Amino acid sequence: MYTRLLKQPWATGQSFFLFGPRGTGKTTWLHRGLDAEGSLYLDLLNDDLYTELLARPHRLDTLVGDRRWDWVVLDEIQRVPALLNEVHRLIESRGLRFAMTGSSARSLRRRGTNLLAGRALTFHMHPLAAAEQGEDFDLARAIRFGQLPGALKSAAPDAHLASYFRTYLREEVQEEGLTRRLGNFARFLETASFSQGSPLNVSAVAREAALDRKVVNNYFGILEDLLIGHRLPAFTKRARRRLTSHPKFYFFDAGVYRSIRPMGPLDSPEEAEGACLETLCYQELRGVNDALGLGYDLYYWRTSDGTEVDFVLYGKAGILAFEVKRAARYTAKDLSGLRSFKRDYPSARCFLLYGGHDRRQEGDIQVCPLDQTLPALPAILA
Repeated sequence: MYTRLLKQPWATGQSFFLFGPRGTGKTTWLHRGLDAEGSLYLDLLNDDLYTELLARPHRLDTLVGDRRWDWVVLDEIQRVPALLNEVHRLIESRGLRFAMTGSSARSLRRRGTNLLAGRALTFHMHPLAAAEQGEDFDLARAIRFGQLPGALKSAAPDAHLASYFRTYLREEVQEEGLTRRLGNFARFLETASFSQGSPLNVSAVAREAALDRKVVNNYFGILEDLLIGHRLPAFTKRARRRLTSHPKFYFFDAGVYRSIRPMGPLDSPEEAEGACLETLCYQELRGVNDALGLGYDLYYWRTSDGTEVDFVLYGKAGILAFEVKRAARYTAKDLSGLRSFKRDYPSARCFLLYGGHDRRQEGDIQVCPLDQTLPALPAILA
């Protein structure tokens, strides 16, 4: 069991939400951190409990009973949004503290809930970070299988990832009624996987998947609701030149992305591996930023003539720009996007992350080996 970077929310003494995709380790982490004797665990993936509380949310009061628990844990709270009214009442009337996990904050908000109007803090959990694994971090394995705890410890990670997404389709998409046509959604997923790390063209995805554009736009919204897909906006602040404004799209984990993307005889393994590496860097930057509460907003930067920087982090601590290359050697062309960005934003710290082993300085650009830099991201971003 690895020590997570995420600050321990129970140390605040305040009720909290812990959001993250299924399988990121939320429940395991809470079981490890909270006193088992003083905590009541209610798992809403349990069919009997789910049915009982869906029909009668007020039964939560009865299940809690008269005991003054240190914590009441509600696992997968988004399955019964009406419970938040009861949670609110019990916080106010009895001073109880709740730890609530969920795989969709937006789903709760869309169903008319207000996340307790500030009475609970919000935290996010991501796949494991390289910094959390220490010497166990294996770049090649992470690119291929991602960083979900279950995939890392599995003797058959390919099978685990295939099962992971089948479970997601069944339990999160079909059973929750997010779409009535699961076959269309599965076809959309495969088509969307070819958009990984590219400016999103919803019309092109709809055309390729033979689906209506409005349907595809809704499907992308479902992926975002379930925290398994994200749109990365374009960085346009104080722009000095014409820039792309379309967001990019990423599945949340490199292994999950690879398990969805179909590979035929005409597909290039190098192309898929490049997208996996870029995805890994994205999830690392996003995960470390959220876990440490660093407050950066994440973007990419692309000019109208195609000059690009893969990731831009913008926050009170400054601007950081990252370009990712999987090759063991780099060229002047690989530095061109960062140099253009540096001219427009002179205060930015710029990094080229590549597959080699030597750390170098190219003018204002730090050239860093990927396998050394990803574990060091907490220090770099802080």
